[in-house]
Amino acid sequence: MKTSGRPVRVLLQTGGVIPDPSSVFIDPAVVPERIAPKTLIHPFCRIYGAQTSIGPGCELGAEGPVTIENCQLGERVKLAGGYFSGSVFLNDSSMGNCARVRPGALLEEFASGAHAVGLKQTLLFPYVTLGSLVNFCDCLTAGGTGRKNHSEVGSAYVHFNFTPHQDKATPSLIGDVPRGVLLDQPPVFLGGQGGLAGPARVAFGAIAPAGMIIRGDVSAAGLVVRGEQPKPAGGRFIAGAYRTIDRIVRNNLIYIGNIYALKAWYRHVRSTFMGRDSFQAACLAGALEKLDLIIRERIGRLDELAGKMPRSIELNEKSGGGAASYLQQQKKLCGQWPEMKDNLLQIAGVEGDPAKRDHLLEEITAGQKSSYLETIAAISSASRQDATEWLQSIVDRTAEIWKK
Repeated sequence: MKTSGRPVRVLLQTGGVIPDPSSVFIDPAVVPERIAPKTLIHPFCRIYGAQTSIGPGCELGAEGPVTIENCQLGERVKLAGGYFSGSVFLNDSSMGNCARVRPGALLEEFASGAHAVGLKQTLLFPYVTLGSLVNFCDCLTAGGTGRKNHSEVGSAYVHFNFTPHQDKATPSLIGDVPRGVLLDQPPVFLGGQGGLAGPARVAFGAIAPAGMIIRGDVSAAGLVVRGEQPKPAGGRFIAGAYRTIDRIVRNNLIYIGNIYALKAWYRHVRSTFMGRDSFQAACLAGALEKLDLIIRERIGRLDELAGKMPRSIELNEKSGGGAASYLQQQKKLCGQWPEMKDNLLQIAGVEGDPAKRDHLLEEITAGQKSSYLETIAAISSASRQDATEWLQSIVDRTAEIWKK
């Protein structure tokens, strides 16, 4: 393994721990001061990128080589092995060996994955736990109140985010932002060897047994009942000939609204806890950048979907489905999409209900404790309601873009 020389020596001088410096590669673009003292870097790790920031007490490569590229790590983050690019890991989050985390992932406090987990533009709220052999891209998961009461995604679980029509307008929302950020909702349990076909919404408190594939929305807490066995659909499948798209569009807008709400939460609430040192500031900047990336991606995927509608309408009409009611939904998206897209981009400046937001911020500022998690746990019921209504108003503003 080739070493980069100067950054390794500087890192050692500033208190980094590298048992075998000759086995570690650090890109010359990495700023040595962005790797905190007492960071433990095991042999055969590679660190790239001027935006990389690694906070105090982190450990890289305990189970296998780690490659990091332009990631921001908080305190005590443990990345046991794998590839991590363009993502943020807040305090005490962790990933097991053989992980593959692509750009846009954000793991909050104590969120974790076991071995062989694949993520991309994945948002895991505090305490959310993923098992092994999980592919969980393009979704947000919340729920749970602590390390012993957390949302769980079982081993060998898949979020299906690519359709037979070859589109990816498929983000899924497990829990939500307006209530999930308050860390007082019942956890979601998605049993192992199961799957979720996006775009879907799953309610807090939902329990899906092992082996179940969820192909629709789960709107209430409790045990999810297995649907009927698969059977052939009426008529032949025609690639590019969509059927009903109302739920697809609506779920995409609700998802985008939740990302906008989470961005507002980071700008106004998280920011009060993440300015005490350069490592936390880097995590805040990285999180906001990732949320912007996700918003652009989701709007882009909807744009692609809208662009497929003229061909879909043509194919359906040629196959004799010209009178079907779902064609009206497709024609509506064709006609409304330019205005919808403009409205979506304008939501970036929407702040929701400022009075409720400011009431929440006053209580947080007055009662701020040593950590973000402790402060959120102590928020009064009145401020919790204000927080939810403030953030929900941002979600609602986004969802109403798809007019009935």
